[in-house]
Amino acid sequence: MQLRVLYFAVLRDLVEREEESVDAPPCNVREFIAWIAEHRPALRGRMGSVRIARNEVFAYDDEALCDGDVVALIPPVAGG
Repeated sequence: MQLRVLYFAVLRDLVEREEESVDAPPCNVREFIAWIAEHRPALRGRMGSVRIARNEVFAYDDEALCDGDVVALIPPVAGG
């Protein structure tokens, strides 16, 4: 299935892109996290605290992703 993946903050720097289209297997959010970490080695070990939004709404781990979804990877952000 085709997904549009958006990378924010430090994740964008790690994968050296703001967004991309990927051809992922059918999966839920939890499975996608494992899949993207496998396909983008720079993300390995960093996905534990990343929030996932599906079509601009925060998603649950067991929520199924669908063809054409926009998936945003949002790391924790600190300000000051």
